[in-house]
Amino acid sequence: MTTTHIMINGVPGKVATTILAHAIDDERFTVLPYSFTGPDTDKSIRVKETEITLVSPDERQEALAEIRKRCDSFITVDYTHPSAVDANVAFYCAEGLPFVMGTTGGNREQIREDVNHSTIPAVIAPNMAKQIVGLQAMIEYGAKNFPGLFKGFQMTVKESHQSWKADTSGTAKAIIRQFNLLGVDFTEADIDMVREPEAQKAMGIPEEHIDGHGWHTYTLCAPDGSSEFGITHNINGRDIYAEGTLDAVAFLEKKRLSGTTGCFSMIDVLKNS
Repeated sequence: MTTTHIMINGVPGKVATTILAHAIDDERFTVLPYSFTGPDTDKSIRVKETEITLVSPDERQEALAEIRKRCDSFITVDYTHPSAVDANVAFYCAEGLPFVMGTTGGNREQIREDVNHSTIPAVIAPNMAKQIVGLQAMIEYGAKNFPGLFKGFQMTVKESHQSWKADTSGTAKAIIRQFNLLGVDFTEADIDMVREPEAQKAMGIPEEHIDGHGWHTYTLCAPDGSSEFGITHNINGRDIYAEGTLDAVAFLEKKRLSGTTGCFSMIDVLKNS
């Protein structure tokens, strides 16, 4: 069986390390023992008996030369930091490295432009959980087919993530844009971001998942208060993101082999899985 070579960037970050552990156990992939990460990290980390060399930004070019001695091509998975996204994408495009971008943040318009002017395919998505992506697609369908359906409704959005998550949830931003098309007057600045552990415990989030969760609630109330609608998706842990991420890698490898370039979403992955 031919396997796809894969490199997970962002280790020892918790999400990247979770994805790496799943990739090691997935027979579709051969994990490269390198991870491009931030400065001031340890030199290596052991994950499931696999020693991973951690590569700082100023060591990437040298490490890439070593990786290319091992394999002709590979798919990169990025779960780094929002502040590093733009520079990472520029590097991947310049070096011809197809990538799955699971990190939120960065200039998304510029990212897509960089990819579309490059020689590579890439999957770029604010959320890799396939079920949540499917839910987003349903809301998008409603926005396209029933614009203004919730005109005049008041909306509240609460999203809770681990305290070290640096930015507002990309999933929440995407869903809000669809509700705007449905007639709801709501902005990203109106999101109630919860990052305080004590407040999260009060919400009912299990203590063992305080440092790794994604709880979202979207509530819509009619102008006269006579009706209320709600959508909730609560994720504990990070395993749900691994399945979608690795399916995106498999999808991207097919695109690479066919010579297809450009940007793709998790909707594209779902439709072709």
